[in-house]
Amino acid sequence: MAQLRSSSDATLLERSRDAVEHFAAAYPARFAIVVFAALNLVFAVLLATPWATAGDGTTGAVDAFFQAVSVVCVTGLTVVDMATHWSPFGNAVVMIGVEVGGIGVLTLASILGMTVARRLGLRQRLMAASDSNPSRVRRGVVQEQQAIRLGEVGSLLRIVALSVLAFEAVLVVLLLPRLLLEGKDFLTALYEATYWSIMAFTNSGFVPTVEGLEPFATDPWFLGVLMLGVFVGSLGFPVYFVILRHLGKPRQWSLHVKLTITVSLLLFLLGGLAFLVLEWGNADSWGTDDFGQQLLHAFFLSAMARSGGFAVDDLGLLHNSSLLVTDMLMFVGGGSASTAGGIKVTTLAILFLAAIAEARGRKSMEAFGRRIPSDVLRLAVSVTLWSATIVAGVTIVLLEITGAPLSFVLFDVISAFATVGLSTGFTHAGLEDPAKIILALTMFVGRIGSVTLAAALAASQRTQLFTRPEERPIVG
Repeated sequence: MAQLRSSSDATLLERSRDAVEHFAAAYPARFAIVVFAALNLVFAVLLATPWATAGDGTTGAVDAFFQAVSVVCVTGLTVVDMATHWSPFGNAVVMIGVEVGGIGVLTLASILGMTVARRLGLRQRLMAASDSNPSRVRRGVVQEQQAIRLGEVGSLLRIVALSVLAFEAVLVVLLLPRLLLEGKDFLTALYEATYWSIMAFTNSGFVPTVEGLEPFATDPWFLGVLMLGVFVGSLGFPVYFVILRHLGKPRQWSLHVKLTITVSLLLFLLGGLAFLVLEWGNADSWGTDDFGQQLLHAFFLSAMARSGGFAVDDLGLLHNSSLLVTDMLMFVGGGSASTAGGIKVTTLAILFLAAIAEARGRKSMEAFGRRIPSDVLRLAVSVTLWSATIVAGVTIVLLEITGAPLSFVLFDVISAFATVGLSTGFTHAGLEDPAKIILALTMFVGRIGSVTLAAALAASQRTQLFTRPEERPIVG
């Protein structure tokens, strides 16, 4: 009897495993969303336990859910005081959550599988590839002219694991002496340096102390290290992979790498100059400080607006023009397959290249001596349109619920969708529970990406065996 029961249990286990594998193969986008949603719920349960909260009591269900989503989606928005609310166990859950969310759930699962089994099967390669390239979330043939080919996924996973450890270790080494100079004991300084480095590289923006960045508000070294961590984290793992393979040979870098680095640097410089000009003379921000401090604060905000989430100044006191520039930078975000959010810098690049090609009367988009196929433009337009629609819809709903000013609501909605974490003060502990839930769902949708969401809602990709008559509508 025991042997029969064991055989029955094994059969049930095998059937369950086969059902999961079939679902993952048939609907990769839906599988990714289900896994990511389950992970968010697991962390919500952990943060709601008595062990996660400092002192007596527990965190409410809505607040625990909001913070879990903000952690796993590496956003940085908070409705509790992150420095005092959590116990050591709660802080450990937060740091593990942002690491898992920053790396990517399917990527992390593939890394663990490769570590245990010493090999990477085709199914695991496809799962990891869907994390590194949104084009793979649809079932069907995928063109391989991209930054990471399917055969290189195993090497990419090794780069992901090593780069996370290496970059965060470098940030800890750079931050630790500065914290020791503040008079902190070694263990406290080491913990805070580790916390800051993890939050910088994952573009999360949570802070480990009550005073936050206030003691370092005029410190170019500390703020500069955070900017470096955020910028590197926002480039994306495919960029590290290509650069390390062709170190010192920029001509061999892929088009994706060149576009990501070029547009990221351009947005950082233009954003910093815009903030410097727009906040000039604003006594409520940094506009009346000495010129060196104005430069530091302007470019720090430019770096953080791309997905970093750290803030030195009260953003609610900025000019509305500065808030609008920040909205634009947050909406764009960082690089694909990175710890940053937004529509991604390559999406913005494709849209501008298409506009330039149209203005010059060219049939195709070109950049760095390469021609970009039209299906990439369709994807870029889809990402931008879906993202703008989601942001607009959520903003309208929250305006009706809260009655807060449009500039503040729009700012925090974009911050949530682009997983940035900056806030004008709209997101706070006293926010209505329905508004918290809506913002949490916005963070979730923003992190999984509009392409993945659209692919999950749509049917599997089909080949159309006919073409309809062509007719051109008037545009413009």
